[in-house]
Amino acid sequence: MPNQAEPVDPDVDLHVPAQRTELHWPFLALVSLGGGLGGVARYGLSSAIPGALGLFVINVLGSFLIGVLMGLVPKPLVRAFFGVGLMGGFTTFSSYALSWSWALLVTPVCAVLAAFLGLRVTR
Repeated sequence: MPNQAEPVDPDVDLHVPAQRTELHWPFLALVSLGGGLGGVARYGLSSAIPGALGLFVINVLGSFLIGVLMGLVPKPLVRAFFGVGLMGGFTTFSSYALSWSWALLVTPVCAVLAAFLGLRVTR
């Protein structure tokens, strides 16, 4: 529909030229660095708690921390590093869907509740 408004990121107002710079190299570098560190953390925790239980713990813990970080961190670049990068690399929703188990049914609900709880704790 041509007259509908585009979705808006609450962190960035593209009408303000100074805020457009977030979308360039610093943003990409921070998300990449955070994603790498989050992936390493996920690997470490999944080695300590293998299988469906490990994936469940990783996704629910990561979702809770995303809620906490989004409630506490006001700066867009810091949110990009921690929320999108670190926690995005830490959580592993693509992996849990590869095998059928109890985690396939329980994880999405628990993760959403954990993110909501994390946000509520900070506000």
